[in-house]
Amino acid sequence: MLCYVYADCRHLGFSVGIWVTLTLLLYVVGFLVYLFYSASKTGNWKRATIPVAYIFEIILVGCLILYPLLVVEGLPKSSLMVSLTAPPPPPPPPPPPAAAPPKVPVHRVTVEDIMKAPTVMPPQVAVGVVGGVPGGVPGGTAGGVLGGIIGSNAPPPPPPPKAATPKRIRVGGQVESAKLIFKPQPEYPPLAKMARIQGTVRLEAIISKDGTIQDLKVIQGHPLLVKAALEAVQRWRYQPTLLNGDPVEVVTEIDVNYTLAE
Repeated sequence: MLCYVYADCRHLGFSVGIWVTLTLLLYVVGFLVYLFYSASKTGNWKRATIPVAYIFEIILVGCLILYPLLVVEGLPKSSLMVSLTAPPPPPPPPPPPAAAPPKVPVHRVTVEDIMKAPTVMPPQVAVGVVGGVPGGVPGGTAGGVLGGIIGSNAPPPPPPPKAATPKRIRVGGQVESAKLIFKPQPEYPPLAKMARIQGTVRLEAIISKDGTIQDLKVIQGHPLLVKAALEAVQRWRYQPTLLNGDPVEVVTEIDVNYTLAE
């Protein structure tokens, strides 16, 4: 019977629940009419009271079950707010290049420096060194010491000044990286391992003259990995970097890689 009811619902375009309810109500009404008719003919009304009570109980329970299925509260309508941001204005054009200064013609002057012998020889020729100093002795040595011995050698020139050692240099170019002599491995943080976080922590440090790590700073890296990398690199030791035979401080970048095993 239910199959026929379902086919009628599809044919008439009604809701299945409503059509089934109407069909059951019609059957119940027909059954009640039959009971009352039978009781009126036989005169035994007690026989009809028990089925009528069961029918009303079934109708009440059915209403309690069907009511929440038929009455559905609508969900609140949510509004979707979309904000549109205008694109930034294009950057201004670059300034025009500065005009080149006008070229000034260069005049070349050639000076003839030709030594000519005198036509008349003087009776006496002055002996001495051109560019002497006041108080010097004739026949002395250029650059000598006043009051020194004639014919002695000039004092040796002073040694060239020693090149100043830079206070701090950066690794790169002609400066090679410092040699690492003590490298304790950083521990993998348990929380980062549980979250399957891996990557590289890049640090910037100053290798002091004695090879210890100074002024350690974080350039980039995941927050869960940074603390363990700082604690490990702070204990690293390097061989001092020499420049002209003197130890110098070196600024370098250090990469600490964290990789999970497959």
